[in-house]
Amino acid sequence: MRPFPNKNGQKVKQRLSRDWKSRFVKLFFGYQSSSIFLVLIGLILLFTFFSKYRFSSVPNIKVLLALGPEFSIIALGVGMLMVSGEFDLSVGSILVFCSFIFIKLFEAGINLFLAGFITLAAGALLGLLNGLITTKAHIPSFITTLGTMMLWRGMALILSQGFTRPFNPEVFPFFSSILTARIGGVVPAQVIWFGVFGLILWMVLHFHKFGNWVYATGDNKEAARAMGINTDRVKTICFMIVGILCAFVAVLQITRVSTFSSRAGDGWELRAIAASVVGGTSLMGGIGSMVGIFLGSITIPIIENGLVMLRISYFWTYIIFGLVIILSVLSSIYLKRRKLRHD
Repeated sequence: MRPFPNKNGQKVKQRLSRDWKSRFVKLFFGYQSSSIFLVLIGLILLFTFFSKYRFSSVPNIKVLLALGPEFSIIALGVGMLMVSGEFDLSVGSILVFCSFIFIKLFEAGINLFLAGFITLAAGALLGLLNGLITTKAHIPSFITTLGTMMLWRGMALILSQGFTRPFNPEVFPFFSSILTARIGGVVPAQVIWFGVFGLILWMVLHFHKFGNWVYATGDNKEAARAMGINTDRVKTICFMIVGILCAFVAVLQITRVSTFSSRAGDGWELRAIAASVVGGTSLMGGIGSMVGIFLGSITIPIIENGLVMLRISYFWTYIIFGLVIILSVLSSIYLKRRKLRHD
């Protein structure tokens, strides 16, 4: 004899299922980085389909993995700086100036590891200069770094006279393999470095007291000072982090291409800011997450590469960047309001 269906049990199961789905949706959309994650997945599917799978081809993925991290590493530092409430428009110029320093040290016959550490110190010094001018002279960072952007780019052009200079990484193959080798013959070392820097900055920003100081400084500088936080020091350290990352990428890039170019990093300033904004970082400071910045820094190279695979003129890049930024910001606002309604 068949038992009668337990309608009450079925209703309980349906209600539990709806509650679970509601909690999952609320949890997923509660994160600021959820919107950029959806945008990133959408872009990958879009470029894969309309490029007739050229975008997802193995050779193109290898190119993307080798080139993308160079920009993305710098974008991580710029995003952290923006959380503290400041901008840096000089990242491309710091990169090219540090590249020139490294190539001159190489030409002087200095050990490459020593040359690399000197270059990193130079990047930290340039970041320190940006921080001191901004905080001590009370000049907006937009103006400070606009000036240093022109200064260091001009210095690199004058000192190099605009010519390229060769770099032979085979002089010290171990140095080159650390920066540009392929792990297991597949994954470029640049991807590993990008992941390492992302992990370090994520831990600092979200699990260290310095990260709390960064958020407090960006959210309300006066209130942070009232709590005993040295906001000038926090911002200066963030500028120095950006400078160190620029210097590291300078060494990484010159090792990969085996050439110094006076046009290296040209136009990366606004792209780095765009990556942070796309990742959910507020232009006013105090809001942002390293996960969002990480995803945003991946999105920008994917857009550029996808347009190339679609064989669309590079001039359309500006339009696409503008639309992605606007849509990302609007979706972030929508998700934030939706979360507030559920709360």
